[in-house]
This record gives sequence, C-alpha cells and structure tokens, in this order.
Amino acid sequence: MSENINFHDLIPGGCHTYSKGDDQFSSNVPKYLISGKGAYCTDGKSQFLDCGMGLASVTLGHGFEEVNNAVVKTIQNGTNFMRPSLLEFETAKMFLEMIPHHSMIKFAKNGSTATTAAVKLARAYTNKKLIAVPIDHPFYSYDDWFIGSTSADYGVPNEIKSLTVGYKSCSIESLKELFENFGSQIAAVISEPEKNWCSNCNCGSKPEFFLKSAIDLCEQNGALFILDEMQSGYRLSFPGAMSKYNLKPHLTTWGKGIANGFSFCALTGIKEVMELGGIKNIGSKKLFLISTTNGAESVGLAAAMATNKFYKENNVLEHIQMIGSKVIESMSSVIEDCKMGEFLSVYPCNWMPGLKFCNINEKYKSDYLKTFLIQEMINNRILFQGLFVPSYSHSLNDVEVFKHGFEKSLIKIAKWISDQNTDGVKGELVKPVFRKYI
Repeated sequence: MSENINFHDLIPGGCHTYSKGDDQFSSNVPKYLISGKGAYCTDGKSQFLDCGMGLASVTLGHGFEEVNNAVVKTIQNGTNFMRPSLLEFETAKMFLEMIPHHSMIKFAKNGSTATTAAVKLARAYTNKKLIAVPIDHPFYSYDDWFIGSTSADYGVPNEIKSLTVGYKSCSIESLKELFENFGSQIAAVISEPEKNWCSNCNCGSKPEFFLKSAIDLCEQNGALFILDEMQSGYRLSFPGAMSKYNLKPHLTTWGKGIANGFSFCALTGIKEVMELGGIKNIGSKKLFLISTTNGAESVGLAAAMATNKFYKENNVLEHIQMIGSKVIESMSSVIEDCKMGEFLSVYPCNWMPGLKFCNINEKYKSDYLKTFLIQEMINNRILFQGLFVPSYSHSLNDVEVFKHGFEKSLIKIAKWISDQNTDGVKGELVKPVFRKYI
C-alpha cells in the first residue's frame, strides 16, 4: 500500500505547508510519518529523533499525556456550539493575564490568519495602507499582503504588492529611512523580536534596543507596531519577548508552540485598536476582523490551557534552553574535530540552535552541503534540516544521539570533500521555499 501512495496526486505541493515539502529534504526522507512520542517519530518502519518538532509547534513533546488528556476530556463534552463556550472566556482570561500591556484577544487556527487580522486592524486604525516588513524576512503570512513581497509572488496583483515595503531587519537606521520615504503612508511595521541568528545580526545581539526604538518610531509617525511571537513565544521566554523585554507593541501575534502542536493561534492587542473588530460601539464602522467557524473550537483551547498549565508548574523553559545549549556545544565541538569550520558555523541560540551552510567550492554550493547533511542525518535516523528545535521531551541522552549522528555525518562529508570520488548527494538538492520557479 505504502508504495502506491503519492501525495502529489491528491494534494498540491504534496503537503499542506511548503516547509514539509519533498524539495526541503534529501531524497531518502521518509515519505510520511504515522506517529510520534516524546522527541521521536516513526514512519512505521524506522524511528527517528525529531529535531524539527512539527515546524517548532511542539514544545512539550509528541503525544504529550497531560495535554492529550485535557483534550480528550474536553471533546467528550462537544467541540463547537451556537454561542461562545465558557472555555473561550477562560482561555482568553488565562492568556491575557500573562500580557499586562494587552487587554483583548482573538483566536485563530493558524498564524497567517492572526497576522493578516493585525494588518487589517492597523490599516483601519491609522487610515493608511502600507505595511513595512523586513526584507530578509522569514515568513509572516501566506496572504497576498506578505507573499507579494517574496519571490513566490505568482498570483498576487501588482496593486497589492505595492502596498508592502521593506526595511533591513533589526536596523533602526533602515527603518528610519523607510519612514522618511513613506512615513505618512505606513500603517504598521511588523517584526519578529528575535531570530535564531540574532547573534550575527544588525542589532549586535541587542534586539531590545531595536524593538523599543521601532515602537517609538511607529508612534512618532502614527503607525502601529506588530510583534510576531510565532517562533519566540514559549521558547525565548514565557510567554515571550514581550515579557522578557517589557515591550509595549500595539499588536502581537502568537502561535506555534503555545498549544503543543494543536491548532491554536492568537492575536492580542491594546483595547483601542482591538475593539475596532467588536460590535458594541453602535454607529461606528464595522471592521470584519477574524470570523471563523472553528477559530475557538474546544480542542485547540483545551490544548492551550493544558500547555500553559504545564509551563507554569514545571521548568519547561529552563529545560528547553538547557537542551539547546548542549546542542550548541555538541555541534561546535564536532565541527571543530572534523575540521569543517570553513563550511559550517553554529548559530548559538539556546532556544533554537541552527547551522549556517557555506559553499564547498564554486561547483558545490551551500545547498549541496545542506542536502548532504540532511541525507546523512536521515541515514543515522535523525530528522534534521539545519535547525534543532528543543522540546521538553528532549533529554541529554537524545543530545548524545544527535551528536553521534552529527559526527558520523560530518566525517563522511569531510571525506567526500577531500576525495569527491566517494558517494555524495543522491537525488535532487533542497530548494528555497520562496522561489519564482518550481
């Protein structure tokens, strides 16, 4: 049966997020996965150490008992009703109690819905059109306002593309220049608080300075600042950078690991902006914000409540960052021992360690090296694309498993670099998610 399965026959892209696509892995990647437990997953034939953890959505672990039990208990009482559930209010109250500067919240099932809602609010509140995004952006939404600013802009009208402008990530000077050019037209600036490569970025490892300066700059120019905590939430700090740096963004988007892989995202913000999406100010223009049948169904809310409870009662953040630090040490020592420092370097971010890939030579570029490493790590039963996303289920023993597989992989790659007559990459090379042509 499994040999006859071809996802591309039924699903455009072969999956429901391009980051899971075939073109993001080496050719020996498992065709599919059927289950996971803790820090491991399986395709039914082999078990793999999971370094990606559901694209960073799983912070506690696969099949995590405390969260699953809460979900099972909740769904036995029904999942969706004709009126708001009491659980909606309880979840909203729980989340907002962690965020002193925000007083209202809207739930969603994915991050793109939350960020696009923030953009709509900003445009309505400021009566301006332009949205400023970092030009070296990661990913903020699959909606036109953002995708139109990437190389994968096919299908997005030029009129919409022109409404998104760019600045250099973490550079306050670049953002000032953007406001000098478009200040009266900018409705909002969106940015992640930190990225895992922040140790090498423009802010000089001082994201707090950029973030607070950017918020001030927005207020001086009548724009809103949207903080994207999709990656940093529940990893960088608890709940996120907003609390760590005492930031006061106008709007913040949350997702990924805040419900341990269950579908739950949120938009929080200050009342005067968020209530534009309400229905209590009689006579005011109605802003159709987020309106989704399943936006507040009970499964995601129960998972979010249980995840939050577990964080509060256990040292989850400390464990995640401890594991990350050990992974950084392991990768750094193996790279040094294998004399691969010319080709690989470590991003020393303890909440999401990563690798920077360099060209091997003029013929074999960084994409070849990345594919080679993914291929060999899979041969060692480790799913790793260059990022290690620590979870509460990763143990020190798992770090040793990772280190051993990483070392075996680099020894083989180093041997190939010195003698290219040995086996190298088999199959196609990995490709960027954002690209103009397939």
